[in-house]
Amino acid sequence: MMKKRTSFFLSVLLLFVFVIPLQAQEQTIGLISTDSEKSYQGYTLFAPKHYHTTHLIDNDGYVVNSWEKSIYEPGQSVYLLENGNLLRCCFKKGSGSTGGGEGGRIEEYDWDDNLVWEFDYSSNDYMSHHDIEPLPNGNVLLLAVEKKTYQETLEAGFNPDNLQPDIQSNNYMLPDYVIEVEPTPPVGGNIVWEWHVWDHLVQDYDVSKENYADPAAHPELNDANGSGGKVSAFWNHMNSIDYNPELDQIIMSVRGNSELWIIDHGTTSEEASGHSGGKYGKGGDLLYRWGNPSTYGAGDDSDQQLFQQHDTQWIEPGCPGEGNMLIFNNGLKRSDGDWSSVDEIVPPVDENGFYSLTAGSAFGPESILWTYYADNKSDFYAEAISGAQRLPNGNTLICDGTHGRLFEVTTEGEIVWDYINPVVKEGPLHQGEEPQLDHRGHQYNAVFKIHRYPQDYPAFDGKDLTPGKPLEIYPTGIENYGEVIPFKFNLNQNYPNPFNPETTISFTVPKAGKISLKIYNVLGENIDTIVEEFLAAGNYSYKWQARRLPSGIYYYTLKSGSFSEKKKMVLIR
Repeated sequence: MMKKRTSFFLSVLLLFVFVIPLQAQEQTIGLISTDSEKSYQGYTLFAPKHYHTTHLIDNDGYVVNSWEKSIYEPGQSVYLLENGNLLRCCFKKGSGSTGGGEGGRIEEYDWDDNLVWEFDYSSNDYMSHHDIEPLPNGNVLLLAVEKKTYQETLEAGFNPDNLQPDIQSNNYMLPDYVIEVEPTPPVGGNIVWEWHVWDHLVQDYDVSKENYADPAAHPELNDANGSGGKVSAFWNHMNSIDYNPELDQIIMSVRGNSELWIIDHGTTSEEASGHSGGKYGKGGDLLYRWGNPSTYGAGDDSDQQLFQQHDTQWIEPGCPGEGNMLIFNNGLKRSDGDWSSVDEIVPPVDENGFYSLTAGSAFGPESILWTYYADNKSDFYAEAISGAQRLPNGNTLICDGTHGRLFEVTTEGEIVWDYINPVVKEGPLHQGEEPQLDHRGHQYNAVFKIHRYPQDYPAFDGKDLTPGKPLEIYPTGIENYGEVIPFKFNLNQNYPNPFNPETTISFTVPKAGKISLKIYNVLGENIDTIVEEFLAAGNYSYKWQARRLPSGIYYYTLKSGSFSEKKKMVLIR
């Protein structure tokens, strides 16, 4: 009896709605979904972490431009300049190592992939890493590390019991610093400004050592023993840098402290090494810090709000929340488990760029203004890399870096664009394949961070933005992607027509997105819904049965975003 019921329901299912997607591959990479009405239209730039290329794609997942001539993997960020050139950090794999985020070289390519500038910054004693920031004057800010010997570390007041053993065995640690480079194309550059964290230390471990003072009385300084736990060689582990031209300030993500720091750029290099002078009168001391007040004696573990974060930045002018700070909070070792979020905070800053702080208290704010995390929190977790960007329409673009997933959410958390980087260490994958894991457990399609540029960005003036093919590879033997995936929506006339009682409706979808196919009577009433879901790009065919409907004229309508098409069919009993 049970067997007959199962057969009956299967028969009904096949009779009423039967779909034949001509594109057979499971959609594992590339564009997964898009809502053209809700997503912000622009071009997204990203560099696959384990490959030498950089790509600019449109919202439909088609390549608009690619830069392929560099021989280096990214090290780590990439930016599109207003003149249309690509500024790219490179991983040299040469001398020096931070243990993560290595770089050592900057390259600039024009739109046509010609190298126009190169700058190497790597030796046994220093190396650029992770991120850069192009400045309005054409210069570039770089994050870098410098070697300090084990003895120098002890003389600075570090507690040897707090140091990881390799600092002594290798005889060095790697504190961070920042340089500003004036490019001298085609090769090299002049360092015109610098700031070193080593100049702004405090410690209360040993009165006979340098930097001795009460850390709680000096939140503008970095406590050599205040980060909690063991100090690694890559101590500060800065991973992003951003610049605010209105305030002339620099913000840095300090993963080793689970904090963001802000310093004054309006100093000379000499002032930046001291504690006075500059635009804000504090030299190179910290103007503001946030995320983990226990590092400066103003709280405990329960007050921590950042957990080894990445990509701290000011929200750009013209975007909702401009001037606020946006952070990818990786979320390692939260009290309730490991899960990631994107957080927006309102810093306590006045119109002149000064940050308020009550003596003996932590820098505000106490609460987060806006946040995004998954409904099931652990479903969204990237333990490293990653980033976010506030878009002009109020949405937020997110890079789940370790999984190579790029997606856009509304303020309510609705995902309106979803893309999986299809490029791994050997190059692009075939549709249906899934990225494998590297030695860290990250997927080989990982991406450090991304940026979406508006359609009217000056870089695109006079450029050919005709969409090409997607990055992922489609079936062997199909040379033209357009032969598999159509380039425009098309709703075909049903067949047969007139019909009784069954007819076939077919259509083509050029891009993944939310698709609806509905049946209406002559009064405009919706009498059946055949499709109401996200579909991959492809060709589709559905069989529809009129069941007990009377003879007459009916209409079927296909909709996706701003596209809508209606056709008439006739049922004759």
